[in-house]
Amino acid sequence: MDIDAWLWWLIGAAVLGIGLVITAMPELGMLAVGAVAAALVSGIFGGGAVAQVAVFAGVSTALIAVVRPIANRHRTGRPQLATGVDALKGKHAVVLERVDGSGGRIKLAGEVWSARALDADRAYEVGQEVDVVDIEGATAIIM
Repeated sequence: MDIDAWLWWLIGAAVLGIGLVITAMPELGMLAVGAVAAALVSGIFGGGAVAQVAVFAGVSTALIAVVRPIANRHRTGRPQLATGVDALKGKHAVVLERVDGSGGRIKLAGEVWSARALDADRAYEVGQEVDVVDIEGATAIIM
């Protein structure tokens, strides 16, 4: 029983697709697309072995060259929308109880927070507006 070349390419694409699912390596998916392209060249256009391998290599290389840099940029980029405590950094707050290096209270984003001065020698009085520099646990660090 002879199996046509296009079927071998599809089997290879399926194996690469399974490998993609198991390992989560996106490069395997790009190679699978190259194998499908080679299967099309073999089955529909009747291309020879050289054309099939050339299409497989060309499509796979092009996908890796184009998609990988885009994926890396998205993976390493910081989120554009800050959420949670990161959204509170840089916000203005109002001192409710005197804040110094050992503690105090502020009103931040409509909530009462414990706070501590960034500079331990500095004190902020009631009603004074301050900036939140960082959040450590449930304590806002202000200046």
